[in-house]
Amino acid sequence: MNSSTAFYPPPGPFTPHADPLATSFATTYAGVVAFIAVVAEGSFARAADRLGIGRSAVSRNVQKLEDQLNVRLLRRTTRSTALTREGDLFYASCHSGVDRIVQAVEEMRDLRNGPPRGHLRVSAPAGFGRMVVAPRLREFQADYPEVAVELLLGDKPTDFTSDRVDIAFRNGRMEDAEIVARQIVPMQMVVCASRDYRQARGLPTTVDGLGQHECINLRTGSGRICEWEFKVDGRARKFLPQARLTYNDPELVLQAVLDGQGIAQMAGYLVCEALQSGELVPCLMQHAPDDRGHYICYQSRQHMPSRMRVFIDFMTARIRASYLECVPDVGVPS
Repeated sequence: MNSSTAFYPPPGPFTPHADPLATSFATTYAGVVAFIAVVAEGSFARAADRLGIGRSAVSRNVQKLEDQLNVRLLRRTTRSTALTREGDLFYASCHSGVDRIVQAVEEMRDLRNGPPRGHLRVSAPAGFGRMVVAPRLREFQADYPEVAVELLLGDKPTDFTSDRVDIAFRNGRMEDAEIVARQIVPMQMVVCASRDYRQARGLPTTVDGLGQHECINLRTGSGRICEWEFKVDGRARKFLPQARLTYNDPELVLQAVLDGQGIAQMAGYLVCEALQSGELVPCLMQHAPDDRGHYICYQSRQHMPSRMRVFIDFMTARIRASYLECVPDVGVPS
């Protein structure tokens, strides 16, 4: 045989090999369920009542299964239904599999309606996750000890599918229409300086006055420098100051401001304690933007496991309560 043709099939029409699972699944599954119900209930009529379908449908599904298997599974008379020897063997083989399916369905119902349990994968921006979300996990797990939480910190946008994330916290403005986003609280942006910096350099009174100060910038996870945002005369205005210091971590920006190295615009949650203690002083509050927020996000409201529902409700309530204590003059969503 010539080696160049040794691996070619003989000429003739091509007949693809049928996948038995693909071609027979519907018939097999419906037939097996009907068959198991008949055996469990002892009659076609009671099996039909249990399955919520007509008696003729049960009989037809069992008949199709028998035709597919080419064996008689049940002996039928006007008064009784009994297993054949083949039927007894088939019942013993497939009954445990059906039981596992039923158990899996019940477990899913428990996850939806039963006590919260299971694993939650949660993502959050690094600063917000470290300072706001993480400190509340201990109390959450004390209330729901059967829920395991995996918290992932990062400033890149979360991909729910590829990152296998159940719930994500997001800051800023929500522009993704494909996810459900519940605003927890407004995101207040505050320009701050230390008391030492104010004493040495003063504070700007206008947005244009920022150009005369040592500004500290933040680089985001996507690589861009965050523009400072304001509202001037009712209109949004952005400002990107020249900076001798730029960090890609908001907590490093905060520390540099605390050390008197300059001024920065930071999220309210980050500077709350320092403002209350007097370590930092705010400025340009009359120009603070008001269209940003902290959001808790998920893919769908339908078929949500109870562990997700309680986590969303818990975090929303706790974060709102602490925010009101920190920033009492800013309202929160109802």
